[in-house]
Formats: sequence, structure tokens, C-alpha cells
Amino acid sequence: MTAAIVGWAHTPFGKHSDETVESLIVQVARDAIADAGFEPADIDEIVLGHFNAGFSAQDFTASLVLQADPALRFKRATRVENACATGSAAVHQGVRAIAAREARVVLVVGVEQMTTTPGPEIGRNLLKASYLPEDGDTPAGFAGVFGKIAQAYFQKYGDRSDALAAIAAKNHKNGVGNPYAQMRKDLGFDFCRAESEKNPFVAGPLKRTDCSLVSDGAAALVLTDIETALGRKKAVAFRGLAHAQDFLPMSKRDILAFEGCGEAWRRALGAAGLSIGDLSFVETHDCFTIAELIEYEAMGLTAPGEGHRAILEGWTQMDGRLPVNPSGGLKAKGHPIGATGVSMHVLSSMQLTGTAGDIQVKNAEIGGVFNMGGAAVANYVSVLQPLR
Repeated sequence: MTAAIVGWAHTPFGKHSDETVESLIVQVARDAIADAGFEPADIDEIVLGHFNAGFSAQDFTASLVLQADPALRFKRATRVENACATGSAAVHQGVRAIAAREARVVLVVGVEQMTTTPGPEIGRNLLKASYLPEDGDTPAGFAGVFGKIAQAYFQKYGDRSDALAAIAAKNHKNGVGNPYAQMRKDLGFDFCRAESEKNPFVAGPLKRTDCSLVSDGAAALVLTDIETALGRKKAVAFRGLAHAQDFLPMSKRDILAFEGCGEAWRRALGAAGLSIGDLSFVETHDCFTIAELIEYEAMGLTAPGEGHRAILEGWTQMDGRLPVNPSGGLKAKGHPIGATGVSMHVLSSMQLTGTAGDIQVKNAEIGGVFNMGGAAVANYVSVLQPLR
């Protein structure tokens, strides 16, 4: 273990038309530093996760973090981006800076403001995370990409509409207890399963309740080396972490296997000396319900084609053998692209310090985070455990 999370901050996710990318960054940066018990002058390096792709007119944003306090002036600050895994890319870069002994205290911020962008433009921006020569004309944008994945999965393994609806219902039920979640409403299985005026089909077999929410928000955390973390009031260490990048064109891989996801999980669990059964919970990337279903298989929870068992038999419920997305996931919490991976690490740290409130997993000891960019292209896994 080379680094630990010692403080954090999180805005509610949702529509924040009265905020800007800058104001969201400043809020969580200040709050995370204070929560960690540091002064801004103590920060050695800043990493900002901000996808943008057209959502913000301001496209040079790393230095906006310095607006949080004059003492941050002249600190190293870098913006990183890796599609929907941008937040975890920022977190992992911070961990690497500490592991390389280039920094002792790192501030990581993730942010996105999406809702001020017109709907059609949102779709075009998100589709930039696909391989445009193959997918650039996909109807319904990125939802269309995952709609094609869902259709192919159904053709190979059978109709899994019940499983997708159960995943959506689970995550919405969990999200009710998350004060940061954009949608805090238990929709129930029947609503998620049935096509209706309020829940129409969007792409292929995917309905509106199968798709994550367009959102604004920010999250931040402070990383330190282990020696420093031992002196803080709380500390959640990285027991294992991995990043596996796959080919961008779906035509070059088995898109139903999420092979990069599986590789990242194998590497991270191997580094931690653990198996998937040792985890207390997982926060996984449910940009679409079909993604969570396939991720059950990629992480080794079930065999290929049998992910439906994990949800329909209750394994991934809050009281199941491996609770998945106790936060409500992207489905209920929202998915402000650059903030998502940082949010996953913050909420997992809350679980592991017993401070998750109404979404607390009982006796949470070890947590897993999987954050994905594109259709299983950028794959990041973190295995987290309290330092003491």
C-alpha cells in the first residue's frame, strides 16, 4: 500500500444551473482539504478530472482549482481525461505521484456540468467516447451503442429484460438513502420492467430506466502517503489498483465479455491478494443496466451469460453476498462524467469508515471500485481498505 484517502467532499449531483464548473471545483476543493485536516499550502500536487468534450466553454481547467485558495498558486496542477473513467484516471494519477515519491499530499478533484448543454449536443458530446468511424452515426448516441450491446447479449444468451429491470430497481431503491443522489425515488421493479409513456424504449431493448442521468456535480479527495495517513483522523488505503486500456473499436474485441474490465479486476485483486468473494461491496459503472449485468460476469461474480442470476437471486442487493452500488450507482446518483470516478472513491471511503449513513453496508471492511470509459475501453479498478 503506497497511498491512502484521508479526506473528501461531494456536492449533490443533479441540475446546478446556478453553478459553474469553477464554482463546483472551488467548493469541493476547499471542503476536501479542510476535511483532511490540511492547509492549502500543504498540497504538493493537484489532479483535476474533467471530461468536457464540449460541455464547458472553458477548456483549460486545471488552474481553476487554484481559485480555491491563494496558497495553491504555483502548485503542480494537471487535468486528466479518459472518457467516463476520467475521475478514476485522476485518482490513479494522484496515487502514482505519491508512489513515485514526487508528492506527499495530493488533491484530486472531479467535475462536470452537463445540464446547461442542449439535449442533442449532449448526445453528440458523449458519442465522442466511441469509435466514430464505426459508431459515429449510431441513432440515440451512446445509448444506441449500449442498445446494440444489449441486443447482441440478448441474442446470445436470451432475453434478460427482467434482470435489467431488477438492476434499475435495485439502484433506485439504494439511491433513496444517498443525500448526493440526483434521483432519490424507489421506482420499483414493475415500473422499470414495463414500457410506458414515462418509461419508453430509448435504444434496442433499453428503456429510459436503463440509462444513467445527465448531471452536474463535483467530488474531491485528498491522498497522502501511508506514513502521513497514519497520523490523520481517518484513512482508507489502496490495497490494490489497476488500469487496463482496451481497443477503441468494438469490432476488434468481444464486446459482450468486457475483457478490459475483467483484466483490471484480475490485476487489482491479484495485487491485493484477494478474490471477489473477499469484498464487502462494489461500486461499479452502471452507465446502462446492461453494463452492470456484464460487469457481474467480468468481475468473476458469475460465469459468462449468467449475470442475471446475481441480481435475480439477490446476490447484489444491500443484504446480499456482494452489495453492488449501495450508493444507487450512476443510475440513481447521476453521472457528471469527470466527477463519477472520484465520487465512487469518496462514497466507498465513507462506507469503509462507517460514515455512509442510510446507504451504509453492514460490517464493510473491503470495497471495490470499477469505473469505465467508453464501452469497456478505459477500465480502472481500486481495492480499498481502512488503514486502521
